[in-house]
Amino acid sequence: MNENKDFLRAIVEEDLKKGKYKEVVTRFPPEPNGFPHIGHAKSICINFGIAKDYNGHCNLRMDDTNPTTEDTKYVNALKDAVKWLGFEWDEKVHFTSDYFPKLYEYAVKLIKMGKAYVDSISEEEMKEYRGTVTKAGQRSKYANRTIEENLELFEKMKNGEFKNGEHVLRAKIDMSAANMKLRDPLLYRIRHAHHFRTSNEWYIYPMYDFAHCLSDYIEGVSHSICTLEFENNRDIYDWVLDTLKLEPPRPYQYEFARLGVNYTVMSKRKLLELVEGKYVSGWDDPRMPTIAGYKRRGYTPESILNFCEQIGIAKANSMVDVAQLEFCIRDDLNQKVPRVMCVLDPLKVTIENYEKDNEIIEASYYPHDVPKEGSRKIPFSKELYIEREDFCENPPKGYYRLTLDQPVRLRHGYIISCKEVIKDSNGNITEIKAEYYPNSKSGSDTSGIKVKSAIQWISVKEAKKAEVRLYDRLYKSESPEGLEDLNPESLKIIKDAFVEPAVIDDKIDERFQFERQGYFYKDPIDYSDELPVFNKIVSLKDSWAKKNKKVKETPKESKQELNKVQVHGEAEPMTDEQKILFEKYNLKFKLNNEVSNILARDEKLSSFFENAYKELSSTYNQATMQLLPQVSILANYVANDVAKQLKDKSLNELKFSVKEIIQLVKMVDDETISTKIAKQVFEQMSQTGEEPKQIVEDKGLIQISDTAIILPIIDEVIENNPQNVQKFKDGNSKLLGFFVGQVLKATLGKANPKVVNELVAKKLQS
Repeated sequence: MNENKDFLRAIVEEDLKKGKYKEVVTRFPPEPNGFPHIGHAKSICINFGIAKDYNGHCNLRMDDTNPTTEDTKYVNALKDAVKWLGFEWDEKVHFTSDYFPKLYEYAVKLIKMGKAYVDSISEEEMKEYRGTVTKAGQRSKYANRTIEENLELFEKMKNGEFKNGEHVLRAKIDMSAANMKLRDPLLYRIRHAHHFRTSNEWYIYPMYDFAHCLSDYIEGVSHSICTLEFENNRDIYDWVLDTLKLEPPRPYQYEFARLGVNYTVMSKRKLLELVEGKYVSGWDDPRMPTIAGYKRRGYTPESILNFCEQIGIAKANSMVDVAQLEFCIRDDLNQKVPRVMCVLDPLKVTIENYEKDNEIIEASYYPHDVPKEGSRKIPFSKELYIEREDFCENPPKGYYRLTLDQPVRLRHGYIISCKEVIKDSNGNITEIKAEYYPNSKSGSDTSGIKVKSAIQWISVKEAKKAEVRLYDRLYKSESPEGLEDLNPESLKIIKDAFVEPAVIDDKIDERFQFERQGYFYKDPIDYSDELPVFNKIVSLKDSWAKKNKKVKETPKESKQELNKVQVHGEAEPMTDEQKILFEKYNLKFKLNNEVSNILARDEKLSSFFENAYKELSSTYNQATMQLLPQVSILANYVANDVAKQLKDKSLNELKFSVKEIIQLVKMVDDETISTKIAKQVFEQMSQTGEEPKQIVEDKGLIQISDTAIILPIIDEVIENNPQNVQKFKDGNSKLLGFFVGQVLKATLGKANPKVVNELVAKKLQS
């Protein structure tokens, strides 16, 4: 168990130590009146996670006590969310409605004990009698009804003999209690409404405070974990269970801080308003903070789980920056998805001196610093599409793409230069006439021509037309209140984008990095090979804060110039010193553009990287150092993990040094540990300063590559999933990832992913 455990796990461990419970039983009890959102994801992770950590189980229970708002579609959405996040509930899905007969019995028992009564005052009177924080309440005159009267009225309520609101059942507690929740709270109300499970069997429905604690007790829940808004309800929870003198063990309620995310609303009422008002396309609109929305947008379960783990479990409410969630999906996809080319705003280029037919360029799907293999064939031809913004007639300072005087490299291909600009009658550029340099092909360039950037392109003849949906934040306000805060630019649809053929033909993945554009996902509903539709998951970097800052700080007359200088509005031009560093990292060390850019622009990061490089190079042959993968691994750790630590610290405040980072890099490179385990090791190293080797030895985190150990686990996973095995054999090759994930999960991430991939593929194909 993690030594830095949260307060909830500390409570659970103490209860187990004292023998309070034989088994840890938690529950996730949502009301099925809307789709679950990112806040529910946190609750799911806590309840299912704690049960798993202590070898217990977690019940999925639908709190279906309000028939006017609940529906089966919401039940299915909740079940799907839990499954998608990788959790399983115990045996069956529970429903509070399963316990309606037993809850009714408990209510009758309270009436017989003189602890509950049927009240008949109006809703307005009830509010008036309740009192205030400083003034005691007044009990209703109907509280003096006899037990027999109350029993008779309550049975008639149950039989549907009264109208909605005519009577309620209340607990008789204390109308002067400091906690106003205890001032004779409601236990039952009348609802003449069809229930999606019990049909018209019941005319009375229990209130949350009555049903919740008793459902927990009936199911044998040990730890009832709620968000902070239910803190005052805990007194009712305890009162009901204690007053009924239920046989122990009984459950206890504990509260944690609910999740608040800026630029986001998580009120079900407000989310329902968006859906019903058609401000979004539905609960699964990719802009919605629902789990269904994130799923359709292209987020991965791993990114959501990592986000929930990062924000932790606290006792006080706070606001989390949505940029942290966006970082988690970038961090997850960066090492997973293939890189391909896409042109969103096409400008035709004709290479006049190109005469070849059907030239094919072989290009890797992954940069050299990603431990995955795979490549595709890109058709190259005389006529190409490039991004319109990748050519500029009158370039500002710092513009490194194609101009009248400046050549540029076509990604994976040749260097071209502009010879002529073709315009229409309105002065708009319609075509570029260019020439290419035959001996400048990427990987075998002997032209001697120096270029400062590479741009994406698509062969016109083989270009695949696609619809690309560019999603942005749904709200423009950091603390949105209502519809007036909606971001009018939250969705932009590009109907005439072009992607390279492999994106459609190979079916290598559902998610891609469109180079320089961001991460994208094949829309699971609207996508087809005839009309490919891609959803933008997230940009390559967080441009929102910088974009807003520029809009606020930039005078109107300079905005046009700023847009020309920036690449996608994301970065200021580099200084001369930064350019030198960028070229060194990008050209000499062969680091990708993004990592080179991050290191070159940050003085602290470049200093740390330079020192680490010197340390690393002393171990290897310096002459060939730039060709070794260790440099890329090192650069990625510095640009991502070390960068997070240096956000608010100086170099000498770090708990670790260059020495520990090099040690971690070597362990990843020689496959002693996996990249996933390395994240865990880095996290502890950054907190304690321990050496990675020591952490790995103490925790037994060495990567498993022995096939004799892995094969039996694979066999078990395959045996437990016969339906998915059959689906795979029927042609659903995407399920390979499912089986690999299950094996990695079974080994707690210790199994060598590459070995697992190979073994699982062989097993499934045999």
